[in-house]
Amino acid sequence: MDVFLTAIAIWISANYALPASLNHPRIERVASVEMAGLRTRGLLSALQHETTALHEQESSFEKRRDVVAFYDDRTRTIYLSDKWTGTTPAELSVLVHEMVHHLQNQAGAAYECPAEREKLAYEAQDKWLHLFGRDLEAEFGINGLALLVSTSCAMAMGLY
Repeated sequence: MDVFLTAIAIWISANYALPASLNHPRIERVASVEMAGLRTRGLLSALQHETTALHEQESSFEKRRDVVAFYDDRTRTIYLSDKWTGTTPAELSVLVHEMVHHLQNQAGAAYECPAEREKLAYEAQDKWLHLFGRDLEAEFGINGLALLVSTSCAMAMGLY
């Protein structure tokens, strides 16, 4: 796994304004049925340290889709579903998405709300998929409008 994480960190750094960190996150495999609950607890733990109400909301798009992976800033852990094998470009793109969050965390990047930090993660995931002739919409049913809504603080907060 370290070889994948190193390659992905270097690729992200080469393509985006995030420093490559070879201080890799922990990887934990979790039963699919437990993923949503763990993700919610992880978000709540991180949010307890925030002082603004903006951070208390997840986008409705994020709540609707199945959780196959997530990154916990506090523990620097990527949680992957037990169904994740990493054998397809789509599955590896999930790891790319979560590694963006790890590198954001390592760099101390600040965002107005959790939805905003997803923008770069989805952009990198889509770019990774394009290397293999695929995209977010074909692999995950995530189109441009869904991305716009899910990565906008105003939309996620219902302030539109």
